[in-house]
Amino acid sequence: MAATDYRHKEHPKRCAERDFWGQVSRTVHGKPVGEDQIEMIIDAIRAGLQLAPDDSLLDLGCGNGALASRLFDSLSGYLGVDFSPFLLGVARRHFAAAHVRYVCQEIVSFAATSRCDCNKALCYGVFSYLARPAAAELLALLYERFPRIQQVLLGNLPDRLKAGDFYAAGGSVAPPDWQRRLDDPQEPIGIWRTRDECDELARATGWDAEFRTMPAQFYAAHYRYDVLLTRRAG
Repeated sequence: MAATDYRHKEHPKRCAERDFWGQVSRTVHGKPVGEDQIEMIIDAIRAGLQLAPDDSLLDLGCGNGALASRLFDSLSGYLGVDFSPFLLGVARRHFAAAHVRYVCQEIVSFAATSRCDCNKALCYGVFSYLARPAAAELLALLYERFPRIQQVLLGNLPDRLKAGDFYAAGGSVAPPDWQRRLDDPQEPIGIWRTRDECDELARATGWDAEFRTMPAQFYAAHYRYDVLLTRRAG
């Protein structure tokens, strides 16, 4: 089993039923992040996608649904896609609603084979685990097969130019092969991409990219950023 599959499919089973942030490794030094951190994420998603009550959201890599559940009151519809049956089981038990659906499928496969009527999309904390061919394929499929989707927010991407800041934080010592690890989607943080790389990837697949940063007090602000993709006309 690949390391990414283990973290996403097996690790959550070791967590308590209601340890929603631990299940998806939204933690710092092994402890779940605070409510203030979650609210900053939610505020960033709402502001980035400009969510309105008539919007329908496609959430690629939704995990256990705990994060997106904070958005349900801003939406007319929601479709969460994830490849972990266990996490989707948690989502269905704790975050079900009449206008909410969950699908168990790998996200690139979903984009290649399925349809939905959503007009906005979110991929939070997942995009870095896609190798470049899969990342490009996902964005191209969203552009070509989901014409109603006008905007996509890629959240919590690790910035390659800030990798040194990450390893220096807290006085930690960088492993000797840390530069090699930046290109490995199986690493705990996944692939580190520069903003220029993301911009190139967006332009090649039909999107315009706008880069956004979290408030300084956000626990990962020193090495992560968000990308808002807007469908290019024509």
